[in-house]
Amino acid sequence: MTPTERTIARLPAHLRRYVVSQDYEAYTPRDHAVWRHVLRQLKAHLSDKAHPVYLEGLEATGIGAERIPSLDEMNEKLAKLGWACVGVRGFIPPAVFTELQAMGVLAIAADIRTHEHIQYTPAPDIIHESAGHAPIIASARYAEYLKRCGLVGFKAIATVEDQAVFEAIRNLSIVKEDPTATEEEVAHAQARLDAANKSRRYVSENTRASRLYWWTAEYGLIGSVDSPRIYGAGLLSSIGEAKHCLTDAVKKVPLSIVCADTEYDITRMQPQLFVARDFEHLFEVLEQFESTLAFKRGGDEGLSKALEARTVNHLVLADGREVTGRVVELLPAARPVATGLSAALVRLEGPVMQSRAGKGGGKPWNGPALVAFGEGALPERGPFRLQLASGLTLEGFAVGGGEVLALKGQLEGRELSLPAVAQLFLGTGLPSVAGGPADPAAWDRWFGELDAFSAGDGEEQARVKKAHALQPALATLYREVRAMREGGKTQADRLEQLARAATDFKDDWLLRTEVEELRGTARA
Repeated sequence: MTPTERTIARLPAHLRRYVVSQDYEAYTPRDHAVWRHVLRQLKAHLSDKAHPVYLEGLEATGIGAERIPSLDEMNEKLAKLGWACVGVRGFIPPAVFTELQAMGVLAIAADIRTHEHIQYTPAPDIIHESAGHAPIIASARYAEYLKRCGLVGFKAIATVEDQAVFEAIRNLSIVKEDPTATEEEVAHAQARLDAANKSRRYVSENTRASRLYWWTAEYGLIGSVDSPRIYGAGLLSSIGEAKHCLTDAVKKVPLSIVCADTEYDITRMQPQLFVARDFEHLFEVLEQFESTLAFKRGGDEGLSKALEARTVNHLVLADGREVTGRVVELLPAARPVATGLSAALVRLEGPVMQSRAGKGGGKPWNGPALVAFGEGALPERGPFRLQLASGLTLEGFAVGGGEVLALKGQLEGRELSLPAVAQLFLGTGLPSVAGGPADPAAWDRWFGELDAFSAGDGEEQARVKKAHALQPALATLYREVRAMREGGKTQADRLEQLARAATDFKDDWLLRTEVEELRGTARA
């Protein structure tokens, strides 16, 4: 097995299905020229402007300037740092990205930007993901921050609108990278994203977590506010951003938790950036942010966030059991039932899955489920009547495994409308409410085929179209220029012929740049 295949084999199945082969031979000669052009500029510009670990990090993670890196070569180097990488196709769901990162696995977009988008790409690409993110993880402390940040993002609660925004961003990036896309298709994709953004009812935990990540791991500066250096991947992988960010046109402010409530616009250069004192400062802000999330606070606050989100999340009961489903109703008690908790009963919409320590047990329950809070025990079988300190009374017949029939209930003497057949859980407290299923692998085994993400591969189609857009004659010229440079043999007459041939392709400035560079070398 190759180093990358060994990495993929270690991933759980629900993550493996987002991984794609790098298909190194599919990169065109122009793709390699794009990589070389960007990396040479970045290395020259960033040598004294990036965090000191940047240049040594390129070498430590297997990234050179002359050609697109092989993920196998990167994995050999990353393994020494306790990390790994896998190829993915463009945008992947945020929960997948953050779970991989929490595991110490970089998701590397296998595609590369076109020469038209050489300064900035609307889609993730191998320049951003490898040359941006990988070098700084040569710092063990920063690498630990990325893992912690991934874990926090993974546990943050997302909303249905967050999912709609993600799908719209993914669609727009595919359309913009498709050389055959019409103006109408681009306009429609942009309108879809605008509508998705307008549909957001409130700022979710997931959105705040993504902002924190953006202003640190993507667009972070480090050092003194007056003379900072660059460590954010978005800045390290864009020559335009790298040059602009350190000018007086960009306001620099000390990093604080305020960054989680600061919006950003991916379509333009940022007017303001946050400066971390050092990598320890990142942990200080992350811990402050983490303390505001439902998975840390639990109780009423966690339940209200899960209810408002309308997405699949999981409740962690006081005895360690985890209940995954959609919270659809809360019934408050007349008095607190535990610290920070005043809910007497929570209704979840199926499917509902029970787990412990992140490991699901048995088949998910497809009907409704109820979580009642208070001291009490449900018999394994037979009739039952429970009177809880919250003022809640429940009675019915236990079938086994938590399933109950003929369920009836009262709260402070008021008759409740309850499902006659349900899964019933009893808990004395609710220390945590976290985003997504408690056992993503088990959830994926049962419901992964319902994930629309894997239906159709727009990024792959766009990649094929980009390859076809490169005329064979133009590709041949790129190959010859590359061979001449790598062989170290330049012929003035042939370079003159190549320069004339390049003028036949008026929209391809990159080939002319490559030829002129060789001509300059030959004259020197």
